[in-house]
Amino acid sequence: MVRVKRGNVARKRRKKILKLAKGFRGSHSKLFTAANQQVMKALRNAYRHRRTKKRDFRSLWIVRINAQARTEGLSYSRLIDGLHKADVALNRKMLAQLAVTDPEAFAEVARVAKSARPV
Repeated sequence: MVRVKRGNVARKRRKKILKLAKGFRGSHSKLFTAANQQVMKALRNAYRHRRTKKRDFRSLWIVRINAQARTEGLSYSRLIDGLHKADVALNRKMLAQLAVTDPEAFAEVARVAKSARPV
């Protein structure tokens, strides 16, 4: 069998991994094997956390909306139900933004939601 010299290919592969490992501490950014393991772990975590980030932000928005809705005398679920019945097309991100930055506008939205729900 013919001997295969992998000079260029192997060097490029290793340099690519070490470049991705830049900023890691100790041998994790210097030695290929350690760096390769850390890069694989980092990429796996990045993939997973890109998905959990969406869940985390939605939870944060719901907490903020609920807190402001309760100051207006509504629970979160009743507010959302009222907004659906009133055909108000504000998503949770926008509602949370209103709750934090403009409580008066949020109070108006809550009033609309209250009037749409027969109590």
